[in-house]
Amino acid sequence: MSVEILVLEGDGISDEIMAPTIKVLGAVAGDLDYHYLPFGGKSIDLYDNPLTPHTLGACRRASAVLLAAVGGPKWDSTDPSAPRPEQGLLDLRKELGLFANLRPAKPFPALYDASPIKQERLEGTDLLVVRELTGGIYFGKRGIDPVTGKTIDTCEYSPEEVERIAHVAFKAARTKVTSVDKANVMDTSKLWRRIVTEVQAESYPNMPLEHLLIDNATQRLGFVPSDFDVILADNLFGDILSDEAAMVAGSIGMLPSASLGEAGTPGVFEPVHGSAPDIAGMGVANPLAMFLSGAMMLRHGLGRSDEATAVETAVEQALNDGLRTADLGGSDSTADATKAVLNNIK
Repeated sequence: MSVEILVLEGDGISDEIMAPTIKVLGAVAGDLDYHYLPFGGKSIDLYDNPLTPHTLGACRRASAVLLAAVGGPKWDSTDPSAPRPEQGLLDLRKELGLFANLRPAKPFPALYDASPIKQERLEGTDLLVVRELTGGIYFGKRGIDPVTGKTIDTCEYSPEEVERIAHVAFKAARTKVTSVDKANVMDTSKLWRRIVTEVQAESYPNMPLEHLLIDNATQRLGFVPSDFDVILADNLFGDILSDEAAMVAGSIGMLPSASLGEAGTPGVFEPVHGSAPDIAGMGVANPLAMFLSGAMMLRHGLGRSDEATAVETAVEQALNDGLRTADLGGSDSTADATKAVLNNIK
């Protein structure tokens, strides 16, 4: 029996990195059945809506959802009523209840020289950013006063929202959880810190917990990333920290992610990077983060750890053999990267 995977056709380099990802996944899991629907800017062009009800329904029925990236200058607008590709992504997360975003950052030894962080500080780094994905300032009340021009974006969190993402972080931790907030200023952060502390005391008393202000966390992540195991953060801070973690991997083109909800809900798996419209159509995009997102789909979405490991090992071996796309300081094309990974799949 085939497993249905919904592929959301996005913008920019999306098609260029999604097609080879399907080839890589096919080499380790031949029973996956892929269905394609437009999303983001592509859907706006067709339906004036980045996420149509039909596409949303298909996402709910799928076993998992694969997405490359959305957005681009074509759809940029100062008109707040104009549809935006990114709004489709926010709506998808909200409608599917994908409250937990997992973003691992582990440097490949072959790419130590691609990172601005010194090798001795990179060695031993294997961290995971657990980002709350459906609350906070991205989903709070917002608006512009047409008379005064005053603009608001409201950060809101309930105790229940903080509690459920805290459980995800503690369950994933091996040595400690570092919870990031701005509790010296923001009331939502004060709530965040209190609830996380209570969850640890009540359910995970043997797992160390430390609290860091976002200012300190960004500095330490860039200076000594090996200090971290699991970083727990709200929507905004998690977004910032997971992008900063690109320094650990050597390029944002190396970072995958998984967005998960309650058991039985299909997850969405996508690279951290954007749609890179400046290189779209040139065949030079780095597809490795998309490959690794596919591996996360296999592991977290379909429960196929062996197949996921096969993809991850093939990526690492390709890098060990010298694969370097432009963002990694080399000249290998998307096709070169795909061939190198496929040749190493066992």
